[in-house]
Amino acid sequence: MQIGSNKVVSIAYTLTDEEGRVIDQSSEQAPFAYLHGASNIIPGLEKALEGKQAGDELEVKVAPEQAYGERDDSLVHTLNRSQFQGVDELEVGMQFHAGGDNGGMQVVTITAIDGDDVVIDANHPLAGVTLNFQVKIHEVRDATPEELDHGHAHGPGAANDH
Repeated sequence: MQIGSNKVVSIAYTLTDEEGRVIDQSSEQAPFAYLHGASNIIPGLEKALEGKQAGDELEVKVAPEQAYGERDDSLVHTLNRSQFQGVDELEVGMQFHAGGDNGGMQVVTITAIDGDDVVIDANHPLAGVTLNFQVKIHEVRDATPEELDHGHAHGPGAANDH
């Protein structure tokens, strides 16, 4: 069975940056499952997997625009420490949910602290990064009606496992 829309795909993968540092991985014993065609994974990887089948192995290089986008400097802001009410200790690397311009929530990361100035960055941590995947496809199956209705795979290794 080939990978295409409305198929649940299980993969083992290793994700590295351009310097070869491992960013994320799933093991052969616990593969990652997703619903193909439902935007559950980054577009560049999903496109590369289209038409492949169980047992296939491939290396995929995904440019930022097909992953988490380019960095956007307008998403970096300096706030006063007083705007973090209820948080006693602020540290570089801490993440918070904040209201976005479109009314939705976004994750912001503290990237620097200088006295009362706290620099936050709302870019995805992998924005601007070329991603390299080594992928082995373990299983391809038809999605269940419930998975199609929910828009994601269910069961072991699923991105949105219930």
